[in-house]
Amino acid sequence: MPDEPKTLDPAAPPAGDTARPAGIPTATASSGTPATAGDSPAPGPARRRLLGLVAVGLVLAALNLRPAITSLGALLEEVTEDLHMSGSVAGVLTSVPPLCFAVFGITAPRLARRFGPAAVVCAGMAAIFTGLVLRPFATGTAAFLAASALALMGIAVSNVLMPVIVKRYFPDRVGSMTGLYSMALALGTSVAAAATVPMTDALGGDWRLGLGVWAALAALAVLPWLPLLRDRDTGTAVPATASPDTAPRTAGAAPRGGEAAPQAGKTASHGGEAAPHAPAPRITRSRTAWALGVFFGLQATGAYITMGWMPQIFRDAGVPAATAGVLLAVTMVMGVPLAFVIPRLATRMKNQGPIVVALGLCGLTGYTGLFLAPAGGAWAWAVLLGISNCSFPLALTMIGMRSRTGAGVVRLSAFAQSVGYLISIPGPLLVGVLYQHSGGWGLPVVLMGGLMVPQMIVGTLAGRDRTVEDEC
Repeated sequence: MPDEPKTLDPAAPPAGDTARPAGIPTATASSGTPATAGDSPAPGPARRRLLGLVAVGLVLAALNLRPAITSLGALLEEVTEDLHMSGSVAGVLTSVPPLCFAVFGITAPRLARRFGPAAVVCAGMAAIFTGLVLRPFATGTAAFLAASALALMGIAVSNVLMPVIVKRYFPDRVGSMTGLYSMALALGTSVAAAATVPMTDALGGDWRLGLGVWAALAALAVLPWLPLLRDRDTGTAVPATASPDTAPRTAGAAPRGGEAAPQAGKTASHGGEAAPHAPAPRITRSRTAWALGVFFGLQATGAYITMGWMPQIFRDAGVPAATAGVLLAVTMVMGVPLAFVIPRLATRMKNQGPIVVALGLCGLTGYTGLFLAPAGGAWAWAVLLGISNCSFPLALTMIGMRSRTGAGVVRLSAFAQSVGYLISIPGPLLVGVLYQHSGGWGLPVVLMGGLMVPQMIVGTLAGRDRTVEDEC
């Protein structure tokens, strides 16, 4: 292993010119005077409009990244009964999200290089809308799975590209922007969990209408990305100067404009001189990348088990269906404030291991309570598991911090999320099988709690202060 890199003074500007996203004018576009190295571009009207549009697009996209899943979790009993699914088949249904995220998420970097990340996210929102519109018309399990897979395909590519969009358009605000869209993601997740059952009841009790209504939110999310379709440049902007919100930089590796843009053909060297563009690092050689992928997979396992099965656990313990949906919403809504706080805190720490352990201990406590008294302490367990599920925005933040360049973030994001979602596929399915054959929730809950231990171990390894470039 190479020596751990030293951290530069965050106030020190990097040498060399800075890149900017396509469509964002430089500070002196009107005056014709070129900006000098280290200058921060003035927030001109065109730049403010573009960044405002991207921010709105991020929030609306994030709101749509989970309702397709949590709305189904709230109505899983009604759907499985109407479509005549067994417990094992229902387990397969709850495993479809991570499967789609693994299979389709890995295609996101290639699509982004060809069409631009904004265009791919726009297409992803359109796929979510189409899948949610078609799903209520399914008359059998196969058709329902196919429509769900279409929506999940759109979620998959958008999942991977959210950190890329943030790194590209907001390179000096990675923590706050990651927190913003993570907060929106948690809000969309919790609202869908809490509102689906009441809306279904208000619409006559038909689960098809209760699931289909979320297509309207997806249609709205397509709109802000349409003006960005012309931006096909795949380069990623880097900050001219550091701010307290940015990920730590390492000595000899200050971000440069040429380094951030894969097509530029040059990269920064230690002395600030241009050097021939080095080959892209092989992510599979990085132990940090593997640790981050496994951490992502274990936290995703817990999240999808929670979203798919938690309402049923409470319902089987005697909690009314509407209350069980609200309990899931409480779990999800915990991510609204914490998804904003945790990324900002993480970017100010050299090692994110303590945050990983704290979240894991909350999860262990919540699962222990769910095993011993699922109904008696239901609200407390929902809160603790909601805190534990905030490992997701932490994982996204670490993806942005574990690579020096925008191109590296693209590769690391695709690798960690694809590996992670592959790891998470068996979890919800295994829970369904254990539940069906054991006749209760004891063994499944023990499994969920047991997974928190390796999650804390690999998360601590992934949180160390280093980048994948150091290991490739």
